[in-house]
Parts: sequence; structure tokens; C-alpha cells
Amino acid sequence: MKYDGHVHSLFCPHGSPDLFEEYIGKAIELGIEEISFTEHAPLPDGFFDPTPEKDSGMDSDQLHAYIEQLHSLKTSYRSQIKINIGLEVDFIEGFEAQTKKFLDETGPLLDDSILSVHFIKEKDKWHCLDFSAEMFGEISRQIGSVEAVHERYYSTVKKSIHADLGDYKPVRIGHITLVHKFQKQFPISISFDERVIVLLDDIHRKNYALDYNGAGATKPLCGEPYPPERFIRHAVQLGIPLVYGSDAHQAKDLGQGYESLRHTHLLTSPMQNVYNNKS
Repeated sequence: MKYDGHVHSLFCPHGSPDLFEEYIGKAIELGIEEISFTEHAPLPDGFFDPTPEKDSGMDSDQLHAYIEQLHSLKTSYRSQIKINIGLEVDFIEGFEAQTKKFLDETGPLLDDSILSVHFIKEKDKWHCLDFSAEMFGEISRQIGSVEAVHERYYSTVKKSIHADLGDYKPVRIGHITLVHKFQKQFPISISFDERVIVLLDDIHRKNYALDYNGAGATKPLCGEPYPPERFIRHAVQLGIPLVYGSDAHQAKDLGQGYESLRHTHLLTSPMQNVYNNKS
């Protein structure tokens, strides 16, 4: 393992208090040569976080400290590991203008970034689809079915790929099959594989990269990476860059799920310039 491109930190309000140095020490121990800290970006003004603790994104007041601490650590550890300053940015339908403004301001300070969907909207109500199995079940009941949740999720991911978020839009799409997180408890009666294939085709046409996320393989109700092997085969055929991400929210989770991935096609480092491949 040379590179972990999706790592959280103590700045995550739903993560652990592990210090940056603990993550970095664990990464060095694992033989990781490059790491991207991609903390959940602050949610846009006016968006109501539907999770019980309202803890889905970093507090905007902490963004400067997050970036400054990583700047210092990049220098301190430069002889041992390459550290990238990044964010995992939520695509939230209807908040594109606010997200673009945030990226215009913050993008020049970043080395890396990921664009992900965690929230779906049904009528006037927002839902966080990966918070818990119980909440996923409740969302399914409110929207109408598990299949309706999948439909809304994949429709939102498609919108994220095509959204105009400016020059600093992330060009790596995060955990594209996150809706599978609770699939063993909430199986679907129809296949959405063709929807995922179309999304991969869109990612290819945009010259974007794919977060090959090992976290799903460690989730007992999921049991597979995001995305699983059948979609990775199509991504490889298209030549989509695959970037391993542990999605670690505590230091001990660095490297999680790596053994379940198709390693031969993983990038060993991020794209030379995360903003170069826009179309």
C-alpha cells in the first residue's frame, strides 16, 4: 500500500479524537508513502443537517486551523511521508451556488478533494442515508421503498457528476455505491447495476477519478468495497483512475478493506494535479 487518499481526522465531529500525529504514525507503520486528509467540509449555509447530532460536517470556524495544522505537519514529516491537505465535499442538491463559492475560496488552499453524496431529498425533507441501519429503514418507509432510496441516491450522484461547481470542483467521486451500506438488512428487489454503469461512463467522459473505498468491506451489513468488483471491472475497462481510500475516522482504521480490493489497477499516488483533468 503506497497511498491512502481518503482519511478523516480529529476535526470530524462524528469521528475520534485521534491526533493527526497518530494517523501519520500509523500510516508510516503500514508503509504508506502518501496520505490525503479529506475531512468533511463545512456544510453550506442554510442547509439543515438531518442527523441527530448535527455532526455531518466540520465546523466552519475550524477550517483555518485544520489547514494550518496540516501545513505544519507537511513540513515536519516531509522526509517520511507526503501529506496532502484535502476535503470531502458534500454535493447537496439545490446548494450548488453555495458550494461553488466555498470551493472558489478554499480550493486554492487544497492539494486534494473528493465529491460525495450523503444526503438525499424527498419533497421538502432531507435524509442522511448512511447514518445508521435504523435511519435507513425509516428513510425507506418515508420515501416508499428501499428501491426508491437507491433511485434517489443514484439520481443525486449523477447530478453531482454534472454539476457546475467551478474551477475547484473535486474530480474524484466518493464511495459511489454508499447506498449499499446496509444492503444485507435492506436488500433490493431489482438491480441498479445499469445505473452504476452509466455513472461510471459519465465519470469517464468527465475525466474524473473514482474513490475505491475499502470501508464498505468492513461494514457487517455491506460486506463489499464501494464500489464492488463488478463495477471496478467496468471502470478499469474505461481507464478511470482508481484511488484507494480507507475512509478512516480513527487512526487504527487506516488501510481498512485494502485486502478486499483489486490491487493491480490502483493508483499508487494521486493525480499530479487534482484540478488538471476537468472537462
